[in-house]
Amino acid sequence: MRRLVPAALLALTAAGLATPAAAGSDPTPGDPAYTARDAQNIADAYGRITGPGGQLQNPAYLPALVQAATATGVAQLLTQVASPTHPAITPGNVFPGWNVGNPLRAGWDGSRGVSRPVSFENRYGALLRGTVYRPLDGAHDPYTGARLTPPYPGVVITEGSVQGSEGMYAWLAEDLAERGYVVLTYDVQGQGTSETLPHQDPPSGAPVGDPNALPFCNPFAAPEDGEVSGCPGVPSQQLSNFVVGTEDALDFFTSRRNPFRRDLDLSPDPHPFTSGRTTRIAIIGHSVGAAAVSKVQGTDDRVATVVALDKLAGPGASGALDGSGNVPTVPALAVQSEYGFTVSPWTLSGGSSLTPQPSPEGPDPRRERATGYDAWRAAGVDSMLVVPRASTHLEYTDIPLVLPASRYGQDLTSVYVQRWLDRYLKHAPARPLLARTLRYLEPAGNAEWRPVRLDRDANLSFYYCSAYGFHAGRDLVTNGDIASVGC
Repeated sequence: MRRLVPAALLALTAAGLATPAAAGSDPTPGDPAYTARDAQNIADAYGRITGPGGQLQNPAYLPALVQAATATGVAQLLTQVASPTHPAITPGNVFPGWNVGNPLRAGWDGSRGVSRPVSFENRYGALLRGTVYRPLDGAHDPYTGARLTPPYPGVVITEGSVQGSEGMYAWLAEDLAERGYVVLTYDVQGQGTSETLPHQDPPSGAPVGDPNALPFCNPFAAPEDGEVSGCPGVPSQQLSNFVVGTEDALDFFTSRRNPFRRDLDLSPDPHPFTSGRTTRIAIIGHSVGAAAVSKVQGTDDRVATVVALDKLAGPGASGALDGSGNVPTVPALAVQSEYGFTVSPWTLSGGSSLTPQPSPEGPDPRRERATGYDAWRAAGVDSMLVVPRASTHLEYTDIPLVLPASRYGQDLTSVYVQRWLDRYLKHAPARPLLARTLRYLEPAGNAEWRPVRLDRDANLSFYYCSAYGFHAGRDLVTNGDIASVGC
């Protein structure tokens, strides 16, 4: 793979150098220096809002947010009015600004790539809404300058629960599309702008699929396989909702109903990384969506690689991740976080980031490896774990002005996702995954994207190990502790 930024562009990156101050020698839990470093890490976990160039520090952000929230709210209202028999009773469809994403990305469509809204029914008849993305016709890679030529590999992104809506993941979809991928983001049933209830056979006998039929289900019926109630897809936060969503989204994505299907490379890969997985399609999921794609990758032959954004779920994962029955099958990139929805001190780093518990001895450096990465490596399947420094569970959703997230965690995530998919869908060299300096094009507002240079080690967690183990040619390259945390 070529170097990611031309020399002329590199000259512009000095102001965007994302290298946190060095922490010095590693202090011991309980030492004043350890507590001070932890306090700084907690402050940095709000960097997306308060950090340099963050939401409150960029004068272009708030005006762009007002404009985007208004336009998005009106568009969603008109869409709902036009389809009254498919109501989406969700925060993403009701609260202004919820589904906006990063307003500084306004202007991407038509200048850096192409997007189009889509809708499709899931297996229960609920109308799911989303967006497909592709490169511009005749476009060049914004990093390498290489001409982009269709057909392209495909990517399906499944959102997280509760706070998730597909607009919050446009950052990753756009980053991938402008580099030569066809991408689908969508809302699972009951989230964002997707319908809340299914359309099952009503007592009146109205045919399923009738566009004028109201949603119907029998809450007293025996639950479908994996469902918790007689109303499939209700509540929306159950894991099966995201598994079904991922599978049905793949059905739509590979069908003729996808308006960008002609740009999608559906030819068999003659040299697949996983025996029998000859497609050029990746699935990406966040939160419960990550747990879902961790399952689907083991059962759906259309999947060539998987990316889990907090967290990859191995067979031993429990709770919300529920890894029961999971089989590590295809190469997996796991990007995982130090903190959950809230930020807590090091004394509450036990358990998991999502369910913190007391930890008087300090953080366990192997905590993030244990959720899924170790299982993939034990199975001999290529995998990589990246834990951004000061990262939270909200790194992967663009949410305006509320909920913590680090300043550069999303940038780091995008770079690794791009390079991972280049490797496992385009057969690019593995070497860029090992680079110590990473370059990213970040939206600055007013249709401007600026280069940022990221120092890998400075932007990785100093609490939890990042790691990799994958094949580069005939060689297996491994490092169980990239940032020398102590694994």
